[in-house]
Amino acid sequence: MNFLWKVIKEQISHFYLIRRLSLYELKNKNKNNYLGMGWEILNPAIQILIYWFVFGLLLSRDDITMGGEPVPFITWLIGGFFVWIFFYQSTVQGSKSVFSRLKMLSKMNFPMSIIPSYVIFSQFYVHLITIVISIIIYQFMGFYINIYYLQLIYFMIATLIFLFAISLITSTISTIVRDFHMLLNSTLRMFLYISGVLWPLSKLEALDFPWLMNIMQLNPLYYLIEGYRAAFFGTEWYFITNGLLTLYFWLVVFLLLIIGAGLHMRFRKHFIDFL
Repeated sequence: MNFLWKVIKEQISHFYLIRRLSLYELKNKNKNNYLGMGWEILNPAIQILIYWFVFGLLLSRDDITMGGEPVPFITWLIGGFFVWIFFYQSTVQGSKSVFSRLKMLSKMNFPMSIIPSYVIFSQFYVHLITIVISIIIYQFMGFYINIYYLQLIYFMIATLIFLFAISLITSTISTIVRDFHMLLNSTLRMFLYISGVLWPLSKLEALDFPWLMNIMQLNPLYYLIEGYRAAFFGTEWYFITNGLLTLYFWLVVFLLLIIGAGLHMRFRKHFIDFL
């Protein structure tokens, strides 16, 4: 717990630095592209069109029921896919955030725990833009802004904390064992298909596999994706009506934070040795 408290204090006291470095990270990443930051939006948009073409048109995916009302597949897909992109990019970039900056760390003096934070924040700015784009699209498709949108603030904060907890663990392990990053990248691609991004997990119940659906719903990413969708489509206060799932999610996040802070604080004095 002492490690966790120290890491939290470092984030709070260096929040201004995190914000400045995250903006620099985002600009530097796209400085050599003609479209610049436009690729941060264009890439996921292309992926959405591909998945919609395959799953929505070729496989004739039916409308998805949300709150008792049918929702077109492409609309339902957008509601979760941008969350997935934010999770995927932040986790991948966060996992290599420390070892890819070891040379810089050897010449500078600031808490290493803020490195995953500003990398995640650089992706969060893009996430905010995609959320705005999604909202605009929904207005034209008949899913108007509603009171349930307020829970987006909660789910954005929950996603940031979840990503930070994961990145503390993965950035430490990736620095010590470089092959871990490759394993993580491959594993994350599997999560696209088991987190309810491309197909509703409720189909498992219709196929007489309710036990499998219950297991897959324990994935914290599923909780976040469904929370975003509940806000977009105005179906429910998801974090309240699914109180047990909310409690489970924060318990997992808290355990990940303790593990991540412990690993980070124990090994960060030796990070430079892996240069």
